[in-house]
Amino acid sequence: MKFSASALFLALFVFLSGCGGSDGGNESESTSENAEAQAMDVTATDFEFDQEEYTVNAGEPVNVSLTSQEGGHGLAIDNFDVDIQGEGEATFTPEEPGEYNIYCSVPCGEGHADMTATLIVQ
Repeated sequence: MKFSASALFLALFVFLSGCGGSDGGNESESTSENAEAQAMDVTATDFEFDQEEYTVNAGEPVNVSLTSQEGGHGLAIDNFDVDIQGEGEATFTPEEPGEYNIYCSVPCGEGHADMTATLIVQ
């Protein structure tokens, strides 16, 4: 009886481990999808973004992330329905090459109106 209980436990363990393994596969698929997206990391300080221009490729997903080092800020790109309020991220796919306005979407003080940058889609 000891042997059959141990065998049953071992079989149950192997079965449950197999189920857990398939969930891990789904996570790696999600990670690989995000890995294919172009990364656009933006850092905001009081009244400016860390770059005046950001360049991405048309027809490819872009994962934009915003980090605020000073003050509370947002990031908006109207043409792509991007509006990050505070720190966060968004994904969009620019289809048409061109230049698009990036601006702070959270009123952040006296220099808020000047807090802009340009997205260049090639």
